[in-house]
Amino acid sequence: MSDANHLLIPFAASTADGCRDALQGLALPHLDRLLQRLAHAPAIDPGEETDFTPPHERALARHLGLPFGAGGTTPWAAWHQRQAGADADADAGGTPAAFVTPCQWQVTTDRVNLNDPAALRLTEAESRRLLDILAPWFAEDGIALAYDQPTRWLAHGAVFEGLACASLDRVVQRDVRAWLPDAAQARVLHRLHSEMQMLLYTHPFNDERAERGLPPVNAFWVHGAGRLQTHPAPVPPPDMPLALRDAALREDWRAWAAAWAEIDAGPVARLADHVAAGGIARLTLCGERSALAWHTAPRGLWKKIQSVLRPQRFADVRDQL
Repeated sequence: MSDANHLLIPFAASTADGCRDALQGLALPHLDRLLQRLAHAPAIDPGEETDFTPPHERALARHLGLPFGAGGTTPWAAWHQRQAGADADADAGGTPAAFVTPCQWQVTTDRVNLNDPAALRLTEAESRRLLDILAPWFAEDGIALAYDQPTRWLAHGAVFEGLACASLDRVVQRDVRAWLPDAAQARVLHRLHSEMQMLLYTHPFNDERAERGLPPVNAFWVHGAGRLQTHPAPVPPPDMPLALRDAALREDWRAWAAAWAEIDAGPVARLADHVAAGGIARLTLCGERSALAWHTAPRGLWKKIQSVLRPQRFADVRDQL
């Protein structure tokens, strides 16, 4: 169940040129209507595009009571285990956990690009088979792999203790070299990257995929590493539409603008109606650098006059994201 009164929107804006062009003709009437009735939260979440953790993950971690920051140390895998009902000793006092995503690194003369794992079209059966192929290699370095989803496995090992690693949302369709964890801290993982590329380069698993016209799996990405040091009280997650994220990672700005229009007419309009009827709500807009938050708050006469004379609009804040 989600927290329907907190709307958290990832990739609400981007510094990409294509996004800036799309924003010029983008009309979001329900968002502007909602912003006119909300007050800025006391603090914003400033950051940089080079932060390992994107603003929407920091905002989600804050909402859930998890440790958060720009450095990529939020223990998402351990939290996921806890939500799935894992034993407290396993996710807090035991071995640190991480997510491992099988993926394709496309190597050219000047880039090592991580293609969207969804494009692999891995089925559960294929993913489990691949996991069985790779698990013994990881086990030699004290890393235990277990299946979770076709493009996401759970891993346990001492190597993930305090490991700063970049979110998958940071590296999809980008050069991985800027986002790899520190070589001194993650020497084992850097070596495993090389070994897995050599192993999978000529493996029958990829030969069979090639025969079906599917891209090879030749790498992996580690993210969400660490352990839960505390046990935050369970809270419903916010309503977090992901259509903008999917379009932005593909750099399909026409689809991104269309997704914004749908979000504006859907969850944003519903939240605006809720606030207009006297309801309590929160709104968090996240870009690639920063996040901005608003909430319902009592407004005096002067604030109401200001909202009429100088109404808040998305166009006035989007460049801060």
